[in-house]
Amino acid sequence: MLTASEAIDYANSAYGNHPGFRALHAKGQFFTGTFSPSPSAATLCRAANFQSEIVPAYVRFSSGSGHPHAHDTAPDVRGMAVSFRLPQGGGTDIVAQTAPRFPARDPQAFLELVKAGGLGTRRPWLMVGFLARHPRSIPPLAHNLLAGAISPRRSFLQRSYYAVHAYRWLAPDGGARWVRYVWRPAGGTPVKARPARTPHGVYDHLQAQLAIGPIRFALEVQIAGPGDDPHDPSAVWRSKERITAGILEIAGPDPARQSADAKGQVFVFDPGKLTDGIEASDDPILAYRIAAYSESAHRRSQPMR
Repeated sequence: MLTASEAIDYANSAYGNHPGFRALHAKGQFFTGTFSPSPSAATLCRAANFQSEIVPAYVRFSSGSGHPHAHDTAPDVRGMAVSFRLPQGGGTDIVAQTAPRFPARDPQAFLELVKAGGLGTRRPWLMVGFLARHPRSIPPLAHNLLAGAISPRRSFLQRSYYAVHAYRWLAPDGGARWVRYVWRPAGGTPVKARPARTPHGVYDHLQAQLAIGPIRFALEVQIAGPGDDPHDPSAVWRSKERITAGILEIAGPDPARQSADAKGQVFVFDPGKLTDGIEASDDPILAYRIAAYSESAHRRSQPMR
């Protein structure tokens, strides 16, 4: 298996090496907001972000490409990363994207998909080869395509965002449940016309919406049932049990977090950044992402040459 450093090199081979930027989801904007958890979430999970009345949050919307100047009219997944800022300090994160089905079971297959064009690049000859080697990826990729996961004309505000990994929630009473997260538009702010077909149309549209008023998303949690596998990110869960865990209200832009701070540190959204009450699964993709995110952040923190 490729090391974390080799994984970042692999992504760079698909999109080019752009010092100071993420290897994937290089183009994006930061925002600030607050999260208000629901009573249902507080009952099921003892984590501080579900026990506090209101939790500050950092949010980043992004494009899946590893190119920081990707044109907004190109087909691509979109990302929504949220970091809950905890009362005792630090944070816990949810990293999600518009693709409802994850098409790979292991890190090597995912990296091959990235290089073949799974995040919106136009390399059909490589995609054909990938599908021939990984036929199990065909159904989820088709599902994502039909769901509009890479549609360039839809606003950030008109999409749902899926965190592909499962987490174990520990309840205040000692109970435990496996869950998956989905961010869904919660309404409250009228959505203007579609984004303009310009290089930065979807981001300009986002800023225009914030000028009208706050943007709201509901955190939907699917609770695993018998037979639902929490350790395979490509597994389809059959459980119908869901709760709304809270409402995220995005208030405005946060340009200061776009670049490194005075100490040269960059802000990282990490699906492995957890807190007491939330535990990771044995998902191999999750473990690999944690290492790769750390390597990517290290490279972004290095002085430009």
